[in-house]
Amino acid sequence: MEQMSFVSSTSATLGIELELQLVNPSTHDLIGLSSELIDQLPDHPASKRVKPELTRSMIELNSAVHEHPAGLLADMTEMRDLVRQAAHRVGARLSGGGTHPFMNWQDRKIFDTPRFQAFAERFGYLAPQFTVFGQHIHLGVASGDEAIAMIRRLEPYMPHFIALSASSPFSSGIDTRFDCSRLNAVGVFPLSGSMPDGIQRWADFECHVGALLECGLATGLKDLYWDMRPKPEYGTVEIRVCDTPLTVDKACQLGAFAQALSIWVMRQPEPGPYAQLAYRNNRFHACRFGWDATYIAHDASRMLLSDHMFWLFDQIMPVAEEIGSTEMVEMLYDDFQAQGNDAEWLRQVYGLEQDLSMMVERMADCFEQSSLVMQ
Repeated sequence: MEQMSFVSSTSATLGIELELQLVNPSTHDLIGLSSELIDQLPDHPASKRVKPELTRSMIELNSAVHEHPAGLLADMTEMRDLVRQAAHRVGARLSGGGTHPFMNWQDRKIFDTPRFQAFAERFGYLAPQFTVFGQHIHLGVASGDEAIAMIRRLEPYMPHFIALSASSPFSSGIDTRFDCSRLNAVGVFPLSGSMPDGIQRWADFECHVGALLECGLATGLKDLYWDMRPKPEYGTVEIRVCDTPLTVDKACQLGAFAQALSIWVMRQPEPGPYAQLAYRNNRFHACRFGWDATYIAHDASRMLLSDHMFWLFDQIMPVAEEIGSTEMVEMLYDDFQAQGNDAEWLRQVYGLEQDLSMMVERMADCFEQSSLVMQ
């Protein structure tokens, strides 16, 4: 295949995408009003960064490119408020969370674009079941080789992102006993998982993608449902394992964490062979148990993921101080230390309410008010 051009970006610039739930304010089930919502958006620069997603009960918010996470937070808060007003005008509410707790996938309607319709034709009932909601984090890099190197160095820390962001403990009306059940819906697709072991530089990635295209296994890079992937047209590395948090503030704190971590890992040696060997096990345990997961480090030592998390925060805090994002990284750390992740909070709410419908109402309150609202 022809060489793929990689658009160089300023290193460690930051952007995020948030996939959000559209909720019926009366029944608290999902409601398919994404087209109507988009039509209600005003003539505002941020409106162009609001996109439809696979099913009509989903909407995607895309940030601008930022050097500092404080600017990201201001951007996403403004966009959240803009879309919230449009949602209310059409009779919907916005919510975070990686899954809707009791939706019926049979009721989901595919958004009418050629790409989404082709996806549904190819994957059948798996397509409407893919009504799950994630946060993607984009980190700027200067070259394709730097993108591959960053992915390899960030791989051991994907369980940390999973545990920090987990907000999908309920699905199909039950507690799944997973903190993050959303990634189980992603894992059914043929090109999901991690970047193949043999890719160590940009030329290897080009050859791999070329082979996929030649065999008809992919039609483009969007078919790669990897946990991380290069995004050459943006000049970024894209982290894709996070559930959508319950608040915009936490989503931007995760971006601040990723930015500081990306700088720190590029100053470290490449992880040893145990990192890739333990990857799938660590990923599964983080999804299943959150911060109580067992974590196998790249030196083959075993510990609780929470213990490794606290160690990692200590490592990256000097970087956060260096780039001026200490406050946002500390807020993520303090929140994690005080109450764990959003999955734990959701279980606490359900324990009080014993009603999944009321729990969804609390989820929408959280997203619209930028704070966790117990009642």
